[in-house]
Amino acid sequence: MSSTYGTLFKISTFGESHGVAIGVVIDGCPAGLPFDTDFIQSELDRRKPGQSRITTQRREADEFEVLSGVFEGKTTGTPISLVIRNQDQRSKDYSHIARQFRPSHADFTYEQKYGNRDYRGGGRSSARETAARVAAGAVAKLLLQHLGVSVQAYVSQVGKLKLETPYQQLNLALAEENAVRCPDPEMARQMFEYIDETRKRGDSIGGVVNCVVQGAPVGWGEPVFDKLHAELGKAMLSINAVKGFEYGSGFAGAELYGSEHNDEFYTENGPGEETGRVRTKTNLSGGIQGGISNGEDIYFRVAFKPVATIMQDQDSVDADGNAVVVSGKGRHDPCVVPRAVPIVEAMAALVLADFYLRDKAARL
Repeated sequence: MSSTYGTLFKISTFGESHGVAIGVVIDGCPAGLPFDTDFIQSELDRRKPGQSRITTQRREADEFEVLSGVFEGKTTGTPISLVIRNQDQRSKDYSHIARQFRPSHADFTYEQKYGNRDYRGGGRSSARETAARVAAGAVAKLLLQHLGVSVQAYVSQVGKLKLETPYQQLNLALAEENAVRCPDPEMARQMFEYIDETRKRGDSIGGVVNCVVQGAPVGWGEPVFDKLHAELGKAMLSINAVKGFEYGSGFAGAELYGSEHNDEFYTENGPGEETGRVRTKTNLSGGIQGGISNGEDIYFRVAFKPVATIMQDQDSVDADGNAVVVSGKGRHDPCVVPRAVPIVEAMAALVLADFYLRDKAARL
């Protein structure tokens, strides 16, 4: 089972939802990076369960321990090992599905592939694994902050409720001031009520997370198979419940003429600059051309399906092929997108940190 991602800035996550702990080993982080434990913990706090009544009520502090790779407050250049102890497992909540396949879960495919599965919360297939990604992504964010690069995600859609305002017209900092993580307060209120009503019905609902990267220089990404947008897509699609990814104009670009879609270049001269910076008048490319960042904002959208576990009876089969009725139990999010925001940011940061290091080796 592959649990490793990255080329130079590489991570390997480990652990199960109801095991002793989950964690991550980060290999390739440069030495001398200030290791801000408060920032890393704050990122984990954004993802942890139990934040409001519209998230799972599993209670996990998600406090991390550093086992290696840090000395006197800075990275040493050796592998960084972080571990998060599980504290609030209720494995008995899953005993009824030990031999049943939950609809739209990984139960059936895992058992067919490996011949066994950890039915306690899905084991390795559980979204609890993403806490390790957020911890690693926080370290990647620290590296990107050193370079002046920011990664900001927010909820733009819950069910049919859509925030149509372009990100340039939003105060993205407002996303952290409400439980939904939508930067429009009125839309956030409507989304919260919608999710809460869905929860009360024992159902779930999907949504969309938008992400904006600012400050990335020209040159990150590879021109053929490892295109920047391809790696971002791979990273996003590796997140639990993700069903779609688009960057820049996305699918809407298919409706445009080339004369409408092309981003024309111009030269922008800053104060005191002798050589101007090449910019684009528009940014339908989403900050990426030819698989390589062009210096403009990188922006993309990630679609999440409704959480598969619902508090309603559903038809299914068991491991012997017999028809059964699966009853929803346990503690689950009625909508994953509010807690997915830091996960999207983390995976984007890991991609960008990796390409930063790869770019340093591109030419003399």
